[in-house]
Amino acid sequence: MSSPDGTRVWRPGRPVPVVAILRQQRRGGGDPTHRFDVDGWHWRGSRTPEGPATLAVRAQDADGDVHARAWGPGARWALEQLPALLGDEDDWTGFDPQHPVLVEARRQHPHLRLGRTGLVFESLVPSIIEQKVTGQEAFGGFRALVRRHGTPAPGPGAACGLMIQPDGDTLRAIPSWEWLRLHIDPARSRAVVTAAARADAIERMASLSGEEAERRLRSLPGIGVWTAAEVRQRALGDPDAVSYGDYHVAKDVGWALTGTPFDDAELARFLVPWTGHRGRVPFLVGAAGLHRPRRGPRMAPREHLSPRDQIA
Repeated sequence: MSSPDGTRVWRPGRPVPVVAILRQQRRGGGDPTHRFDVDGWHWRGSRTPEGPATLAVRAQDADGDVHARAWGPGARWALEQLPALLGDEDDWTGFDPQHPVLVEARRQHPHLRLGRTGLVFESLVPSIIEQKVTGQEAFGGFRALVRRHGTPAPGPGAACGLMIQPDGDTLRAIPSWEWLRLHIDPARSRAVVTAAARADAIERMASLSGEEAERRLRSLPGIGVWTAAEVRQRALGDPDAVSYGDYHVAKDVGWALTGTPFDDAELARFLVPWTGHRGRVPFLVGAAGLHRPRRGPRMAPREHLSPRDQIA
């Protein structure tokens, strides 16, 4: 491993499930911007406000320390952001689980927190790509986009295939036919390109409250409540953000906590007692692996091109 541009030893003074928290940012098992357990390190490639960075993090050692190394122009920024990325800014004060299922989920996962990347545009692009499609199609489209138009991560991350998402200028230059080859339809590609034209302003939303960031995001064409909530959760670590409009969230929360799947309106009413922490309810349900039984055939990915023109 080449000499890093920066190192950090973080002493949180509490248990930190490093891998579980970092996985909150991963977009499917083949996400090129994350690599887990390569020679004992967990790798993340990101485009910070100071430039691209490779961040490598180890799980806590016997003394409770978290060791991190970083490479690239954004190394300093990535290391400064490390505690927030691993949930240090996530405050559970005021959250009362109330329901026995949530009490048990919290007991089983007492140290799990919401990570905060501070990178709004980084979260927005894959969230748009994931709109209204199957997980297979969403993750496949993002994976193809990064592999084809992203850049290798700085330092030794590139050796294990780590990549950096394309920047706004690169996204704007992708022609319409190429988006189809990436399995990303015109509605989603237009939303990405529109957002890319405002990438700098979007990145500055990291300093806003979740509600204000959502208001500004939703003023952009093609960005609705689901997409804004996904960004609030990952980029801002917002515990009150709920992904209404998701195919599974309302149904799974209703099934896990009442035995009957909810629709979005029912979920919104049910979550009122947790206002300020509403996102923690589906977060804990998901952490506990609770979901309603899946019945019927899986939804097939949509096809935009003939097989010979498609990218695997």
